[in-house]
Amino acid sequence: MPTSRDYYDILGVGKTASVSDVKKAYRKLAHKYHPDKGGTAEDEKKFKEVQEAYEVLSDQQKRAAYDQFGKAGAHGAGPGAGPGGAGFGGFNPQDFAGQGFDFGNLGDLFEQMFTGGFGGGGGTRRRGPSRGSDLQMTVTIDFDEAVRGVTKQVSLNRRATCETCGGSGAAKGSKIVTCDRCGGQGQVQVTRRTVLGTMAQVAECPECHGEGKRPEKPCPACAGEGRKQKKETLTVEIPAGIDEGQTIRIQGAGEAGERGAPSGHAYVIVHVKPSKVFERDGTMLGVTVPISFPQATLGDTVEVPTATGKTTLKIPAGTQSGETFTVKGQGMPKLNAAGAGDLKVTVQVAVPQKLTAEEKRLVEELGRKEGPKPKKGFLDKLGL
Repeated sequence: MPTSRDYYDILGVGKTASVSDVKKAYRKLAHKYHPDKGGTAEDEKKFKEVQEAYEVLSDQQKRAAYDQFGKAGAHGAGPGAGPGGAGFGGFNPQDFAGQGFDFGNLGDLFEQMFTGGFGGGGGTRRRGPSRGSDLQMTVTIDFDEAVRGVTKQVSLNRRATCETCGGSGAAKGSKIVTCDRCGGQGQVQVTRRTVLGTMAQVAECPECHGEGKRPEKPCPACAGEGRKQKKETLTVEIPAGIDEGQTIRIQGAGEAGERGAPSGHAYVIVHVKPSKVFERDGTMLGVTVPISFPQATLGDTVEVPTATGKTTLKIPAGTQSGETFTVKGQGMPKLNAAGAGDLKVTVQVAVPQKLTAEEKRLVEELGRKEGPKPKKGFLDKLGL
């Protein structure tokens, strides 16, 4: 069920925000409310809201539908959709509630009015077995697993092809025959009382569900559907460089289709646990490394962590605390591509808390050599 809050407010971005801005806001909030950080139930609720808002605002088509029609548009409905919506010239079925009229298939009724579907003249088309539904699931991995890639096993319940009938829906020794209720047309004519009067409407045959044929004798294992519920284990290959919230599609791993129709797909949303060492922005990694005062003053070569191990960084003499250096190609691996992003190393000069008498004397001597102190009243003139 979609949240009632505005998606832009949830992410804290304006309606003109770019995809990059949306992504940055999502990463910040997902890191803050991630379930693996051991937060409260309210944090988990906020994380789900952030995830939902990001899935809509990061998708160009969903975002356009959301901007025009609100949450109903973003989740598949169009203008006038939803309970009580005036989707046909301001017509509202609620105005006729309790008067004995049938509004259950009013959308099909209006479609047939403009396609010549009344009186058996067309309209509802015969269809074949339906494709299987897509499935969605989530998997959580560690930051190190996102760096090198990993294989995960995910358990799921899905409707799989019936092993007894091989997906045909027919019992052993039986065959597929023409539906005797609709004569193979896949549709039947029914009479309905509507606001427009009593009308003959062409509807899908309830016996064969629009296929025009059915099993002569239904398979006892699946009741003629050609598929049955089954618990399975799905192997998910997660590539190196995967980012928080990205989705992997596994073709044909969704629910089996009706009586031999193609299966749906499985969509696996990947959650990446935050690193305790690095800050991540796409393929760029950031890390803060402490250095000593002598190293900052005189220069040195220090060891810094990377996503895959360690490397060395040359610190030039006179380095200031907070300066950032770039190490090329030592960031996050690029997803489904060669190479890696960069590593941004910020140095933090560590000030010693305790000094010996000799160390204090040397620091004082260094302070005198750095130059004259400001004249009296100098800071007052600056308003400090």
